[in-house]
Amino acid sequence: MDEDQIVAALAALAQPVRLKVFRALVVVGGAGLTPGAMAEGLAIPQNTLSFHLKELTGAGLVSQERVGRNIVYRAAYERMNALLGYLTENCCQGSACAVEATPAACAC
Repeated sequence: MDEDQIVAALAALAQPVRLKVFRALVVVGGAGLTPGAMAEGLAIPQNTLSFHLKELTGAGLVSQERVGRNIVYRAAYERMNALLGYLTENCCQGSACAVEATPAACAC
């Protein structure tokens, strides 16, 4: 990811509703969620949710797929992992870190 893409992704997540939606999609994994299920489960009005899903999709953090008459949204794990990798790539300036190293990736 280049810096413009990083900034767009962070900006998309820097809003409480979008962060809540993204985290919900990460939790459900590859199955994803329909807008109706998200709106009901997160208590977000459908029109508000549509706006936020558009922002997350535009930032590349969420993908959408038509399944029959529904659209299913999923977290874009590859993009999320790239963002996490960018944020941690020069951790501690190459020195041993005080925090135990763990991979910044999701295997979902």
